[in-house]
Amino acid sequence: MTSASAMTRDPGIDLLRGLSIVLVVMHHTALRIPLDKGVLSGRLPDWFLYGIQYDGFESVFLFFVISGFLITSNSLARWGALATIDAKAFWRRRAARIVPCLLLLVAVLCGLALAGVPHYTLEQPGQTLPRAAFAAIGLHINVYEANTGYLPAGWDVLWSLSIEEVFYLAFPVVCLVLGRTRLLVPALLALALSIPLVRSHIHHDEIWAEKNTLQGMAAIATGVLAALLVRRWPRVPRSTLRWTTALGVVGLLAVYFAGTPLWHALHYGYMLVLTFSAAALVVASHWRAVEHAGAPARAGAKALAWLRSFGRLSYEIYLTHMFVVWAVVDAFKAAGGDPRLGVAWYAPVLAGAWALGWLVARFVSQPLERRFTRRGTSPSTAFGKELPA
Repeated sequence: MTSASAMTRDPGIDLLRGLSIVLVVMHHTALRIPLDKGVLSGRLPDWFLYGIQYDGFESVFLFFVISGFLITSNSLARWGALATIDAKAFWRRRAARIVPCLLLLVAVLCGLALAGVPHYTLEQPGQTLPRAAFAAIGLHINVYEANTGYLPAGWDVLWSLSIEEVFYLAFPVVCLVLGRTRLLVPALLALALSIPLVRSHIHHDEIWAEKNTLQGMAAIATGVLAALLVRRWPRVPRSTLRWTTALGVVGLLAVYFAGTPLWHALHYGYMLVLTFSAAALVVASHWRAVEHAGAPARAGAKALAWLRSFGRLSYEIYLTHMFVVWAVVDAFKAAGGDPRLGVAWYAPVLAGAWALGWLVARFVSQPLERRFTRRGTSPSTAFGKELPA
């Protein structure tokens, strides 16, 4: 039986997801309208401009950690233990949440490619539209890109979804096989710590170095471990909460704004700083939500409601934001493309990405959720609408 508290949204996690999706959208915009060539250059530090522009990849890994945490937490709330997870019910709920939007996106991308619309046609010589569509639906678009080259940006965002889908297929099986043994946590920990080793052995392919499945699943495993930790210690002293929050904040700030020094110090180990700092913030958010359960929202929380709304729509925004990015970039170029005024175009990108995500949620995701609810299955409520990033 699922507890009511397990179904309650965690505002802190929504905030983290909102921050992450905003940084992803800004990253994809900055690749076309860089802020460091505009009026902000010289007025803001270079390290700050770089951090808010070019950390979209790191933000996807923050999504991975959050997803692992939410999937595990809600599985524990629903089935009581990972060893008793209902694999068919798990897969049915995951499919209900992911597949409708995915199929709609692939259909739209195929239509645009067939119509020869700029930004959406496949240009790599080894790529074909049927094969790209099959890779998107068949959980391996990251592998397809590694073998053939980058796909257009609207397709490319699906690389992380492919990794999450593989995780969703494997998760119940691993839980049923290892959940009753003492091997589950060591296996997850070994996977979570494997990122530097995986990255250090991939030199021949730039795409696969970033988008390989094992690396993404390692980040998700970190989130799973975080969920098991709060299951073991649902409440902690306030001092522990403060220290956990501080470590997470400092770690993420170091990754986002001091990435180069961090890389020189740790090389691929900097990815562990990212994933474990994200896990620390997710754990701290859970502990804080437990501590303040039932308390009225504070003024600071209300001021960040817009960012949490991005988090609640993060899956829909992630899948569709490139339509908005390209529309605004084309308008920017048509208006003269003055890089000094590039910052002015970020507001319509973010507003448009949110609006499109809301429309997809309102007319695609939510109606299908209600349909499954009437049949006795509530896919999105059970899993907090986590982002498959």
